[in-house]
Amino acid sequence: MSGYFITFEGIDGSGKTTQADMLEKKLKSLGKKVILTREPGGVGGAEEIRDLLVQGSTDRWSSITETLLFFAARRHHLEQRILPALKSGTIVVCDRFSDSTMVYQGGEDPKAQELIENLGKLAIGLEPNLTLIIDVDPVKSLNRGLKRKSIESRFEMFGLEFQKKAKLKYQSLAKSLPRCYLIDGNNTVDKTHQLIWKIVANFLDLKD
Repeated sequence: MSGYFITFEGIDGSGKTTQADMLEKKLKSLGKKVILTREPGGVGGAEEIRDLLVQGSTDRWSSITETLLFFAARRHHLEQRILPALKSGTIVVCDRFSDSTMVYQGGEDPKAQELIENLGKLAIGLEPNLTLIIDVDPVKSLNRGLKRKSIESRFEMFGLEFQKKAKLKYQSLAKSLPRCYLIDGNNTVDKTHQLIWKIVANFLDLKD
């Protein structure tokens, strides 16, 4: 595949969606072939599964059932949008991918973690080229997320301790995976974008 796959990760309310959008616009301004997508979702069928996952009560699904739903959405997204774009030489910018599943659904359940690892190999078989993890204060990010008053607030409703644990897991990922970069998201939106752009421009060998 001749394209590049860049993912954004971070706890809820971290600003990753805003930063993914800014990166797409920046790349387009330089004449690059790029698409912006998201998980869960990105294409019709996967967006329908998204509604099942991000709406409703926190106890709606067990960790394993939730994991299977995420992978069903991801496989469909991969087949319909991500792989065709990468094969055509497009840069794919994605708001969340498989790292989110390990952080959120893997949790403390060894069976869920094993399932995620096995499904990742069998059903996905693709890792991002570059992952940008927006690291922020969980208190501020949770308040930001709840203020949106969106129907897609299921994961925010898991509460502060859940977000704190997710933050630590993301920090651990950044230390263990060379493709992951931890970005200080406690800065202004523009400053955070500058930090991200420096990494992306270097990775893609680009100049303004």
